[in-house]
Amino acid sequence: MTTITDPAIDQWYKDVENNLFFKVVAIEESDDSIEVQYHNGDIGEFDKNSWYNSTFDFIEAPDDWSAPFDDLEPDDLGYSTSETRRNVNGEMPLEEFKD
Repeated sequence: MTTITDPAIDQWYKDVENNLFFKVVAIEESDDSIEVQYHNGDIGEFDKNSWYNSTFDFIEAPDDWSAPFDDLEPDDLGYSTSETRRNVNGEMPLEEFKD
């Protein structure tokens, strides 16, 4: 299977063959390169030929998509303070209910 999707800035992809998640952060037409940032924060680059010969597919942004962007403040994520205190199931932690 080869990639049939064109790269799009801010779109998340999965490298199906290697089980890696990444986001396209820049496309440089001048040197035919596609810059990506992996979910773990590493930066990578593909040329268009290697892009279309790889096994990439569109995915939704991971639940913790901000992991590679360690310099983000909670306000940058667009959540209110109460929303950031919810656990992964969307429930308020027990300590929020204690007096």
